[in-house]
Amino acid sequence: FLQFVFHTYTTAFTLINGNHTLKAEEYSVQQKQIMLGLGAISYAACVGALPLTLVNRYALKSPLIQLVVRRLLPAPLFGLTSAFTVAMVRSPEFDNGIEVMDRNGKVVGVSKKAGEKAVRETALSRAVLFGTTFFLPEVLTYLVQRARFVKSPRVLGPVRMFVMMSVLAGMLPVSFSMFPQCGEIKREDLEPEILSSTEETEFFYNRGI
Repeated sequence: FLQFVFHTYTTAFTLINGNHTLKAEEYSVQQKQIMLGLGAISYAACVGALPLTLVNRYALKSPLIQLVVRRLLPAPLFGLTSAFTVAMVRSPEFDNGIEVMDRNGKVVGVSKKAGEKAVRETALSRAVLFGTTFFLPEVLTYLVQRARFVKSPRVLGPVRMFVMMSVLAGMLPVSFSMFPQCGEIKREDLEPEILSSTEETEFFYNRGI
Protein backbone atom coordinates (compact mmCIF):
# COMPACT_ATOMS: atom_id res chain seq x y z
CA PHE A 1 0.00 0.00 0.00
CA LEU A 2 2.79 2.44 0.90
CA GLN A 3 4.58 1.66 -2.36
CA PHE A 4 1.33 2.40 -4.21
CA VAL A 5 0.91 5.75 -2.40
CA PHE A 6 4.52 6.76 -3.10
CA HIS A 7 4.36 6.00 -6.82
CA THR A 8 0.90 7.58 -7.13
CA TYR A 9 2.26 10.85 -5.76
CA THR A 10 5.41 10.88 -7.92
CA THR A 11 3.47 9.90 -11.05
CA ALA A 12 0.86 12.62 -10.49
CA PHE A 13 3.69 15.13 -9.96
CA THR A 14 5.28 14.01 -13.22
CA LEU A 15 2.01 14.25 -15.13
CA ILE A 16 1.32 17.79 -13.88
CA ASN A 17 4.86 19.06 -14.47
CA GLY A 18 5.56 17.53 -17.86
CA ASN A 19 5.85 19.37 -21.17
CA HIS A 20 2.37 20.48 -22.19
CA THR A 21 2.83 20.80 -25.94
CA LEU A 22 -0.21 18.57 -26.28
CA LYS A 23 -3.13 20.91 -25.60
CA ALA A 24 -6.13 20.26 -23.37
CA GLU A 25 -8.35 19.41 -26.34
CA GLU A 26 -6.16 16.39 -27.02
CA TYR A 27 -8.32 14.40 -24.62
CA SER A 28 -7.34 11.04 -26.04
CA VAL A 29 -3.67 11.82 -25.29
CA GLN A 30 -4.45 12.89 -21.73
CA GLN A 31 -6.55 9.77 -21.26
CA LYS A 32 -3.66 7.66 -22.56
CA GLN A 33 -1.28 9.33 -20.09
CA ILE A 34 -3.62 8.62 -17.18
CA MET A 35 -4.04 4.97 -18.19
CA LEU A 36 -0.27 4.57 -18.63
CA GLY A 37 0.25 6.25 -15.26
CA LEU A 38 -2.13 3.87 -13.48
CA GLY A 39 -0.42 0.89 -15.10
CA ALA A 40 3.02 2.22 -14.17
CA ILE A 41 1.95 2.86 -10.56
CA SER A 42 0.58 -0.66 -10.15
CA TYR A 43 3.61 -2.28 -11.77
CA ALA A 44 6.15 -0.21 -9.80
CA ALA A 45 4.35 -0.83 -6.50
CA CYS A 46 4.28 -4.60 -7.10
CA VAL A 47 7.93 -4.72 -8.17
CA GLY A 48 8.96 -2.63 -5.17
CA ALA A 49 7.07 -4.80 -2.68
CA LEU A 50 7.91 -8.17 -4.27
CA PRO A 51 11.34 -8.84 -2.67
CA LEU A 52 10.10 -8.22 0.88
CA THR A 53 6.90 -10.18 0.18
CA LEU A 54 8.93 -13.21 -0.95
CA VAL A 55 11.21 -12.99 2.07
CA ASN A 56 8.24 -12.90 4.46
CA ARG A 57 6.27 -15.53 2.52
CA TYR A 58 9.05 -18.10 2.55
CA ALA A 59 10.51 -17.04 5.92
CA LEU A 60 13.98 -16.40 4.50
CA LYS A 61 15.95 -15.43 7.59
CA SER A 62 19.50 -15.67 6.23
CA PRO A 63 21.51 -12.60 7.33
CA LEU A 64 22.80 -12.13 3.79
CA ILE A 65 19.29 -12.20 2.29
CA GLN A 66 18.00 -9.83 4.96
CA LEU A 67 20.91 -7.44 4.26
CA VAL A 68 20.33 -7.47 0.52
CA VAL A 69 16.52 -7.21 0.60
CA ARG A 70 16.12 -4.73 3.44
CA ARG A 71 19.24 -2.57 3.09
CA LEU A 72 20.85 -2.82 -0.36
CA LEU A 73 18.01 -3.52 -2.80
CA PRO A 74 15.47 -0.74 -1.98
CA ALA A 75 17.65 2.15 -3.22
CA PRO A 76 18.30 0.94 -6.80
CA LEU A 77 14.77 -0.47 -6.97
CA PHE A 78 13.22 2.88 -6.04
CA GLY A 79 15.51 4.63 -8.51
CA LEU A 80 14.60 2.30 -11.38
CA THR A 81 10.85 2.26 -10.69
CA SER A 82 10.80 6.06 -10.35
CA ALA A 83 12.52 6.42 -13.72
CA PHE A 84 10.12 3.85 -15.19
CA THR A 85 7.01 5.76 -14.08
CA VAL A 86 8.41 8.98 -15.60
CA ALA A 87 9.09 7.26 -18.92
CA MET A 88 5.64 5.67 -19.01
CA VAL A 89 3.49 8.66 -18.06
CA ARG A 90 5.40 11.01 -20.37
CA SER A 91 5.78 8.55 -23.26
CA PRO A 92 3.38 10.61 -25.48
CA GLU A 93 6.05 13.31 -25.48
CA PHE A 94 8.52 11.19 -27.44
CA ASP A 95 5.72 9.51 -29.39
CA ASN A 96 4.24 12.81 -30.61
CA GLY A 97 7.06 15.29 -29.95
CA ILE A 98 7.33 18.57 -28.04
CA GLU A 99 7.68 22.17 -29.16
CA VAL A 100 11.15 23.41 -30.06
CA MET A 101 11.97 27.13 -29.96
CA ASP A 102 14.72 29.35 -31.31
CA ARG A 103 16.76 31.70 -29.10
CA ASN A 104 13.99 34.34 -29.33
CA GLY A 105 11.36 31.98 -27.99
CA LYS A 106 9.63 31.47 -31.34
CA VAL A 107 8.28 27.96 -31.85
CA VAL A 108 9.86 26.46 -34.97
CA GLY A 109 8.34 22.99 -34.84
CA VAL A 110 7.47 19.88 -32.86
CA SER A 111 10.31 17.39 -32.38
CA LYS A 112 10.14 13.77 -31.26
CA LYS A 113 13.90 13.78 -30.66
CA ALA A 114 13.59 16.72 -28.28
CA GLY A 115 10.74 14.91 -26.52
CA GLU A 116 12.87 11.80 -26.12
CA LYS A 117 15.75 13.88 -24.72
CA ALA A 118 13.47 15.69 -22.26
CA VAL A 119 11.93 12.47 -20.93
CA ARG A 120 15.31 10.72 -20.69
CA GLU A 121 16.84 13.58 -18.70
CA THR A 122 13.86 13.81 -16.35
CA ALA A 123 13.82 10.04 -15.76
CA LEU A 124 17.55 10.06 -14.97
CA SER A 125 17.21 12.96 -12.53
CA ARG A 126 14.30 11.21 -10.79
CA ALA A 127 16.29 7.96 -10.50
CA VAL A 128 19.21 9.84 -8.94
CA LEU A 129 16.90 11.69 -6.54
CA PHE A 130 15.15 8.67 -5.06
CA GLY A 131 18.02 6.22 -5.45
CA THR A 132 20.29 8.48 -3.42
CA THR A 133 17.55 9.37 -0.94
CA PHE A 134 17.04 5.70 -0.03
CA PHE A 135 20.72 4.71 -0.24
CA LEU A 136 22.52 7.35 1.84
CA PRO A 137 20.26 7.08 4.95
CA GLU A 138 20.94 3.34 5.13
CA VAL A 139 24.69 3.92 4.95
CA LEU A 140 24.60 6.73 7.53
CA THR A 141 22.32 4.76 9.86
CA TYR A 142 24.66 1.78 9.63
CA LEU A 143 27.62 4.00 10.55
CA VAL A 144 25.67 5.43 13.49
CA GLN A 145 24.94 1.90 14.71
CA ARG A 146 28.57 0.82 14.32
CA ALA A 147 29.82 3.88 16.20
CA ARG A 148 27.19 3.24 18.93
CA PHE A 149 26.03 6.86 18.85
CA VAL A 150 22.48 5.55 19.31
CA LYS A 151 22.13 2.73 21.80
CA SER A 152 18.34 2.40 22.00
CA PRO A 153 16.55 0.62 19.09
CA ARG A 154 13.56 2.90 19.69
CA VAL A 155 15.63 5.96 18.85
CA LEU A 156 17.06 4.40 15.67
CA GLY A 157 13.75 4.70 13.75
CA PRO A 158 13.39 8.48 14.26
CA VAL A 159 17.11 8.93 13.50
CA ARG A 160 16.71 7.07 10.19
CA MET A 161 13.64 9.16 9.32
CA PHE A 162 15.45 12.40 10.14
CA VAL A 163 18.45 11.41 8.02
CA MET A 164 16.17 10.42 5.13
CA MET A 165 14.29 13.74 5.22
CA SER A 166 17.58 15.64 5.38
CA VAL A 167 19.00 13.75 2.39
CA LEU A 168 15.77 14.27 0.43
CA ALA A 169 15.81 18.01 1.18
CA GLY A 170 19.42 18.20 0.00
CA MET A 171 18.89 16.05 -3.10
CA LEU A 172 15.82 17.92 -4.40
CA PRO A 173 17.75 20.97 -5.67
CA VAL A 174 20.56 18.70 -6.91
CA SER A 175 18.11 16.57 -8.89
CA PHE A 176 16.27 19.56 -10.38
CA SER A 177 19.54 21.23 -11.40
CA MET A 178 21.14 18.18 -13.05
CA PHE A 179 19.69 19.32 -16.36
CA PRO A 180 18.48 22.86 -17.19
CA GLN A 181 14.73 23.48 -17.16
CA CYS A 182 15.09 25.06 -20.60
CA GLY A 183 16.96 22.30 -22.39
CA GLU A 184 19.09 22.82 -25.48
CA ILE A 185 19.29 20.54 -28.49
CA LYS A 186 21.77 20.76 -31.36
CA ARG A 187 20.68 21.48 -34.92
CA GLU A 188 22.03 18.19 -36.22
CA ASP A 189 19.93 16.29 -33.66
CA LEU A 190 16.61 17.63 -34.98
CA GLU A 191 14.35 16.29 -37.73
CA PRO A 192 14.96 17.49 -41.31
CA GLU A 193 11.45 18.98 -41.62
CA ILE A 194 12.22 21.39 -38.76
CA LEU A 195 15.65 22.33 -40.12
CA SER A 196 14.23 23.11 -43.56
CA SER A 197 12.11 25.92 -42.11
CA THR A 198 14.83 27.82 -40.23
CA GLU A 199 18.51 28.76 -40.35
CA GLU A 200 18.91 28.90 -36.57
CA THR A 201 21.71 26.83 -35.01
CA GLU A 202 20.50 26.78 -31.39
CA PHE A 203 17.17 25.29 -30.31
CA PHE A 204 15.50 25.02 -26.93
CA TYR A 205 12.65 23.10 -25.29
CA ASN A 206 10.84 22.92 -21.95
CA ARG A 207 12.12 19.79 -20.20
CA GLY A 208 9.56 19.67 -17.42
CA ILE A 209 10.42 18.36 -13.95
